[in-house]
Amino acid sequence: MQLSIHNLVKTFGEKTAVDVPSFTINHGDILGLVGNNGAGKTTLFRLFLDLLQADNGEVTMTPRGTDENPNPEPINPAQTEAWKNMTGAYIDEGFLIDFLTPEEYIDFIAKVHGLPAIDWDNIPDSPIAPFLAFANGEIFGQKKYIRNFSAGNKQKIGIIAVLFSKPELVILDEPFNFLDPSGQNILKKILLDYHASTGATIVVSSHNLQHTIDISNRIALLEKGQILEDLPNESGSARNKLEEYFNV
Repeated sequence: MQLSIHNLVKTFGEKTAVDVPSFTINHGDILGLVGNNGAGKTTLFRLFLDLLQADNGEVTMTPRGTDENPNPEPINPAQTEAWKNMTGAYIDEGFLIDFLTPEEYIDFIAKVHGLPAIDWDNIPDSPIAPFLAFANGEIFGQKKYIRNFSAGNKQKIGIIAVLFSKPELVILDEPFNFLDPSGQNILKKILLDYHASTGATIVVSSHNLQHTIDISNRIALLEKGQILEDLPNESGSARNKLEEYFNV
């Protein structure tokens, strides 16, 4: 999936939260979005997902071509729902349905995407299998509602629910939050393996520079709603610039 930003502006009162004249996230990018608190990262994600209405401009999504349709037309998320089956996003626990168990929630997500129900008696042969190490035996089979899990395990449930349906576009806001060091490292591997196997476009915001540098081929530095830098990050080449900016 390719995302293209065109003259995108979002304000809240007198504060400009996002002001991006032009920016493109290419098919197959892993883009890390970094910036200090209040930089506009979450607002930008909510504009991507049509959860906020822009004051000006638009975001368009162009799916990957197929043999039947090698040059698909761009999609405006504000004008059609055609993008939803190709997109998976987790912004915060508000995306969860907390009165369901993890199994019930993932079955719901599968139904929304038109996927077969998970055989919870045979998880090792199910689409959930790649995430069992990440779940760490603490999520499935616990017989409790999502609202009763820790913040870290809620984070894991949300991320697993995004990835198991194999969307073409993945958007994750601060996915390393609340995870212990083992969970963070497993998640990095999951995202890199997912990208290698699907070629999906992945957009991740994070305050953790190390993890962002580890997984991203590009890093966008956002401050006061504006993209100040679009940094290539082959072999961690963005590290010095980022550490200098953030005084690390």
